[in-house]
Amino acid sequence: MDPASGAFEERSHGEVKPLWTPSDEQIEKSQMTLFRRWCAEKFGVDLPDHDAFHQWSITERGSFWSAVWDYCGVKGDKGARDLIDGDDMMKARFFPDATLNFAENLLSQTGADAALIFRGEDKVSYRWNWDDLAAMVSRLQQAYRAMGLEKGDRIAAMMPNMPETIALMLAAASMGVIWSSCSPDFGERGVLDRFGQIEPKLFIVCDGYWYNGKLQDVAAKVRAVEPELGAPVLVIPYTGDADGLAASLADGRTLAQFIAPYPAEAVEFTPLPFNHPLYILFSSGTTGVPKCIVHSAGGTLLQHLKEQRFHLDLHAGERLFYFTTCGWMMWNWLVSGLASGATLCLFDGSPFAPSGEILWDYAADERFAVFGTSAKYIDAVRKSGIEPIKTHDLKSLRAVTSTGSPLSPEGFSFIYEAAKPDVQLASISGGTDIVSCFVLGNPVKPVWRGEIQGPGLGLAVDVWDDEGKPVRGEKGELVCAKAFPCMPVGFWNDKDDAKYKAAYFERFDNVWCHGDFAEWTKHGGLIIHGRSDATLNPGGVRIGTAEIYNQVEQLEEVAESICIGQDWEDDVRVILFVRLQPGVTLDADLDKKIKTKIRTGASPRHVPAKIIQVADIPRTKSGKIVELAVREVVHGRPVKNKEALANPEALDLYAGLEPLKT
Repeated sequence: MDPASGAFEERSHGEVKPLWTPSDEQIEKSQMTLFRRWCAEKFGVDLPDHDAFHQWSITERGSFWSAVWDYCGVKGDKGARDLIDGDDMMKARFFPDATLNFAENLLSQTGADAALIFRGEDKVSYRWNWDDLAAMVSRLQQAYRAMGLEKGDRIAAMMPNMPETIALMLAAASMGVIWSSCSPDFGERGVLDRFGQIEPKLFIVCDGYWYNGKLQDVAAKVRAVEPELGAPVLVIPYTGDADGLAASLADGRTLAQFIAPYPAEAVEFTPLPFNHPLYILFSSGTTGVPKCIVHSAGGTLLQHLKEQRFHLDLHAGERLFYFTTCGWMMWNWLVSGLASGATLCLFDGSPFAPSGEILWDYAADERFAVFGTSAKYIDAVRKSGIEPIKTHDLKSLRAVTSTGSPLSPEGFSFIYEAAKPDVQLASISGGTDIVSCFVLGNPVKPVWRGEIQGPGLGLAVDVWDDEGKPVRGEKGELVCAKAFPCMPVGFWNDKDDAKYKAAYFERFDNVWCHGDFAEWTKHGGLIIHGRSDATLNPGGVRIGTAEIYNQVEQLEEVAESICIGQDWEDDVRVILFVRLQPGVTLDADLDKKIKTKIRTGASPRHVPAKIIQVADIPRTKSGKIVELAVREVVHGRPVKNKEALANPEALDLYAGLEPLKT
């Protein structure tokens, strides 16, 4: 099949080819192309192709972001100035005179068409139209005001990814109240470590949730957290006993009680400055109490509009899905799809309950245009033997996105071979720090196996060596050399921005250092090799952990793996831990097979000094493996903020292992 038609073709006569190439018609009709030509005409500049467009977007950042505002029809007053102090990363301000309201821009449609579609595993399903959503936002807004919430106050929510959560957030944003959320599987300490720092005026919880087919009770946790937070509790019905939970609290009420006095009216939107805080997100690391990262309404809106309209080619009425929880920034990203008029498809629970088909069933039933998920999910589906291409009608699906960790080359191939051959597979990477992406998909460029398509418009992304010089053809630090609108407003309670500066600007003066180990490809794409702080340095040679995972996890015997550097005899040696498939044991033959695979697929330098079988691998609640936490345990050092982990008990498996003593 011809790759120019969007068909899968990986190799032909020994020559490597793209997995997917957009057709001429797809390129011509894409919003990326239409926007490029609009900018060329509006500003009187020559922008013959995408590369020229990207260069202009970072050279003329003020004009570019002003164009995003105008082209996307942002509701608000843009003001006279688009950028001040643009050469100073810490002082730069986009649209300093502007006012807007985030919620007004997301409540972009009216009528009976679906706005939100929800499935909670196979237990619960329902949908809201645009008028349903606006009505709930109106009633919640009135209730918030009646309880005395004001601009700048905080709401904290421990909620599933369900329609009510989005309405609760939009009602807060409509008034300038700051929203912060986590998923209901967080433990008591994890909730307090996050929300205790921001002193919420209202704590919102569900009455329980479903996971892996089982009802999960939250009552004891909520009762323990309530007095510590010192805020009234609003209980949202999901599993059936909101009344009982609310009645057991010192200051609890149900959603029905909360909104009962208030009929739906037109939602009122408070005009707010561009940099008014919208969200507080939390770092998920295990090195200390989570950082409270404050994001602005204007920066979040413009960045998400740019990514979704242009890099994802999202249109009004399309079905947008992302498998995420409310404790991961991809939830915040997903919600912004409303600003483009998309219908959001929400899911809460295990993606393998009652079977691994559940998300593909959802995609087929609701005609997803975009299926967003994590690299770990794609790998798990690949190893499960599921092949949606044979079992599901995915004709509406045109894009698959993956993030959370680097997507392996095998993951790329799997999507095209076993899911759908004519989709744009967009591996994307950014983070909680910017509530968006630095590098992501591009509908007018080919998809190459194992590569992210390119940098985001308006972002001066580069790869630098230790001396702060740009490098090509070798690995280095992922940086952004110029200010951009979705940089955090700052960290909560961070005097003089000391922690903020230390987090991103300590490595290189006046340049954002993101903490990813990256590499440009010959196609102008990027490969993320893992986190810089988890990079291995045996013999002084920097090795990205993803380079090892890409080899090891090709083996059918290996379910997943985690790799660290162990301090050893005045050097560092590579230790690989493997969780094997059921019934498989790490013996001498498998040890040799793994090392041979790494040696031939990567290099002799990548071969671990030791391979150790473990029963489980610790990960965050968004599915990221935690190399740093394992490294701390191996070295006998304490791990802080274990509540960030989905399975903290797994860390105990790495303490005092005899093979690590020789």
